[in-house]
Amino acid sequence: MPGGVKRVRFLVRGIVQGVGFRPFVSKTATRLGLFGTVANTTRGVVIEVEGSLEKIRAFEIALTGNPPKASKILSIDEEELAPLKDSSPFKILASREDPIASVVIPPDIATCAECAREILDPGDRRYDYPFTNCTDCGPRYSIIGGVPYDRALTAMAAFKLCADCEREYSHPAMRRFHAQPNACPKCGPKLSALRPDGREVAGEPLDIAAKALKEGKIVALLGLGGFHLAVDAQNEEAVALLRERKNRPAKPFAVMTKDISSARRLAHLSGDAVELMTSAAAPIYLTEARDKSPLAPSVAPGQSAVGLFLPYTPLNILLFERGDCPPALVMTSGNRSDEPIISTWEKARERLAGVVDLFIIHNRPILHPIDDSVVKGFELGSIPVRRARGYAPVPIPLPYGDADGQVLLGAGAELMNTYAILRGELAFVGPHVGDLKNPDTVESYTRGISNLEKLLKVEVEGVVCDMHPSYRSTIFAKELASKGVGLLEVQHHEAHAATVMAENSFDGEGVVLALDGTGLGHDGTIWGCEIFSGRPGSFKRVGSLATVPMPGGDRAAKEPWRMAAAHLRRVQGEKWIETPLPAFTSMERRDLELLEAIMARGLNSPLTSSAGRLFDAAAAITLGFTGEMKYSAHAPMLLEAYGRRAKAPRRYEVDGIALEDGFITIDAAGLLVEMEADILRGRAAAEVALGFHHWLGETLVEAAFQIAERNGQSDLFLTGGVFTNAILTLVVERAAKAKGLRVHRHKLLPPGDNSISYGQLAWAKMSGADFK
Repeated sequence: MPGGVKRVRFLVRGIVQGVGFRPFVSKTATRLGLFGTVANTTRGVVIEVEGSLEKIRAFEIALTGNPPKASKILSIDEEELAPLKDSSPFKILASREDPIASVVIPPDIATCAECAREILDPGDRRYDYPFTNCTDCGPRYSIIGGVPYDRALTAMAAFKLCADCEREYSHPAMRRFHAQPNACPKCGPKLSALRPDGREVAGEPLDIAAKALKEGKIVALLGLGGFHLAVDAQNEEAVALLRERKNRPAKPFAVMTKDISSARRLAHLSGDAVELMTSAAAPIYLTEARDKSPLAPSVAPGQSAVGLFLPYTPLNILLFERGDCPPALVMTSGNRSDEPIISTWEKARERLAGVVDLFIIHNRPILHPIDDSVVKGFELGSIPVRRARGYAPVPIPLPYGDADGQVLLGAGAELMNTYAILRGELAFVGPHVGDLKNPDTVESYTRGISNLEKLLKVEVEGVVCDMHPSYRSTIFAKELASKGVGLLEVQHHEAHAATVMAENSFDGEGVVLALDGTGLGHDGTIWGCEIFSGRPGSFKRVGSLATVPMPGGDRAAKEPWRMAAAHLRRVQGEKWIETPLPAFTSMERRDLELLEAIMARGLNSPLTSSAGRLFDAAAAITLGFTGEMKYSAHAPMLLEAYGRRAKAPRRYEVDGIALEDGFITIDAAGLLVEMEADILRGRAAAEVALGFHHWLGETLVEAAFQIAERNGQSDLFLTGGVFTNAILTLVVERAAKAKGLRVHRHKLLPPGDNSISYGQLAWAKMSGADFK
């Protein structure tokens, strides 16, 4: 070999396994005339290259500048070695385990353009094959049983490669080189069509499914992460039947459509909609529906927005190619309301009996069930709503992490739960779990934590949880503590605040607006519209919404008219009963009098400063919302939908800010009284709804600005589930920037409770607090 030969070892961490990274390394090194090896390990991908320094530097530039599109390099460590003077061809070595594990688990990836082309080409051997994939796309997280990521440790282990697939898998020049889920009709998974009683239906499964959908039937499709329940989204009778059978009376359904052109016929796609919908993650995208959309009214009752997504598996793509397939399909998670997503035929047959007319199943095991991700578009970009398929469990850097620190678990919240494990400087936030309301969901939660520990090859040494003693996540954390694991409790809204600060890599002090539905406060009341100043570990609560009673306790969180009464009572006293608002006149007189008696005596009426409950009150007053909400944030979502219909807001000039001993209280009672008067005078509900959003957003910004000015701060952070409201977020961000504040919001994680687990970890690391 020529003189000046060097040998360098690179340790590459990130999403570099299961995404074609080793073949990319091999091809790049061979092209540059370098010798050496590459291997998957439990620490990451280890590369050794030997050749001239010039060629090695060219290799490093290619490594970071043009890696596989599904990969994500988080760090590269470099070490110079003694040259071996080995001129044998560059090799991909067998995977190996190292004593220290730092592998990053790849997410599931939407079907790439090349695979989509193959399954639609009658001359291709994978024509019409619903499990086609390559190194650029296909199942990853949902099929991984262990690391390093090799076929033997995946759900594909039982499928022996045929000669053709083995050649593709083994040849460095081929697109499926070391594609672990590689398969074809000869050797891979297969579909079956089954009746609810388990009898197989003769014929091609997707043809049968398309015909059933055309006939208005409900079809359960076992896909990448679990079952979807599908119906024709333009058939009102079919959608209404799905609602009845699934016991989901009002919550909006997501709709899958064939392509972007089809999506444009249903909704307005602007901003980053096309980019996200066609990305490797392929999330559901919430956007404004067209006025004359052909979608059935029951798809999203009362809403102005609709959740659209595109086919992200070959199965989805091929279904839409069938002539009988409707052009748009409701695709909702395959479960009954408030239960985990179902991923096996055995459980589907049991739990979906009486719901589904036809099952389309396959024989590729789903090791990690996972729901679809959701993002919401608005004028300033998009807001993450649910982080799951395509994103989880990709780690998010924690700027305050320690490479040699403890392995910590963020236990998450009670509602919209996720869990997160901190290993070194990376927080692995698990996929959306849901509300920990029933034993099945709790079992899914604990199993998910155990699985993530296994995949990361770690054992949790400390757990951070909410301070609410009755949260099931807190109970689980305390069970771990009883076994010797360190414990730290963090207030709910301070965890929210830590989330948005850490996500934005902010290490200073700022003002935080934390708005949501509920969270136990340090004073024993129910918080939910909090203003903090400082940083995690030294936050000072410097403002909040005025506290009002929640008459009836938990019932007040489900029946908005109760919160309307509580807020109006602050100004009108017991005379609120006489108000001829539809939300009250629809009730029995004795129910109104009973509620007044409860508030007057302080019976079962815990105090709250919740922004969520304020939105409930505004919805009851403005829209006449009566009865129980049918899903989380039902009334606030309808209020936002009405607000988006208004051409201009009603401008309310109510001074709602009071300052006492340095603490700011925002009192919305006067605003709600004026809104009440507007509705009784016949003012358009849309104008009143938009006016409410503007008043609240501008008032919050004024309060935050006063605090920031007093403390010499210039950074404002927005967090909490209320900031999934696009109108409020837009008003706050614009008003804050007009006052010279730098605004930071969530871009990677949702603002709701499904990011609390990350915030708990961030609070623990930023505060330096001691574990019990």
